[in-house]
Amino acid sequence: MFIAAQSRKPKIVIVSPALASANNGNWQTAKRYANMLATTGNVRIVQEWDGAENDDILIALHARRSYASIAAWYAARGSKGLVVVLTGTDLYRDIRQDAQAQQSLVWAARLVVLQEAGVAELSAKLRDKAQVLFQSTTNRRTLPKTQRRLRAVMVGHLRPEKSPQTFFEAAAVLAAHHDIELHHIGGEHDLALAQQAHRTASQYPNYRFLGARSHEQTRRYIQRSHVLVHASVMEGGAHVIMEALCSGVPVLASRIAGNIGMLGDDYAGFFTVGDAQELASLLLKFRNEPTFVVDLQRQGAARAALFEPARERSGLITIVQDLLLKEPS
Repeated sequence: MFIAAQSRKPKIVIVSPALASANNGNWQTAKRYANMLATTGNVRIVQEWDGAENDDILIALHARRSYASIAAWYAARGSKGLVVVLTGTDLYRDIRQDAQAQQSLVWAARLVVLQEAGVAELSAKLRDKAQVLFQSTTNRRTLPKTQRRLRAVMVGHLRPEKSPQTFFEAAAVLAAHHDIELHHIGGEHDLALAQQAHRTASQYPNYRFLGARSHEQTRRYIQRSHVLVHASVMEGGAHVIMEALCSGVPVLASRIAGNIGMLGDDYAGFFTVGDAQELASLLLKFRNEPTFVVDLQRQGAARAALFEPARERSGLITIVQDLLLKEPS
């Protein structure tokens, strides 16, 4: 099949658990991959593989949630052409306890992790077929920001993995500091968390829940903010971190493996997972100590080069071309 594929434009199918309506990280990755591979092959994005016999490469986002497609592909043609991209819930939860996610890793010809710390979560026998492929975004200039107060923005749907409670609690800790405002962009995916967000907004004027926004609106809001807060308990490689850094906006992030893999071990803006008091202290430090802001900007600028589109595109095309050239066994 793959020898024949070289005489025509190969067919590449990307399986994403989420499509455009979700406007989440999986969809952003799928759309970006499709654009980057458009000159390499004929690409389509689906939620579940339809079994098309002339597909050459399957790129599955999420080992557990895309398991049905991965299993169908493996049953039809083995590991040939099978790429599994590991998300945060894959790396830091599912592959430890879910048999289907574990099987997906075994069947894949190539595993992709989205930040440097991801490979360490894999067993030694799987690391040889794993590759770090940083996600990418376009550089944007920082936009004018209000000088009257410090604006911190959190971007994340209301889901337990994003730990919005940390942001809610930080608003309470900072209630007396009227020159620090905490704005929150995200869809109401969890009813209890949505109720908590609205309750926090009614109790603490320094917190505003802005609800879901388009990707473009969100990026512009990040550009106009002084700092991005990323409080997640698990991440595979957060889009909003690279979008902030590539807009010159510093980040305060929870000290988890996925964020460390994006920002680097020595990044100065980490806080303990779930520690609203520590986050509040960092926001006060950000407001009061210009040298702290400069340090974060310097470190962020050094990492931003990792998220260049040309770098991701080259790595992705290399993965696909390598698999197309492999002889059937």
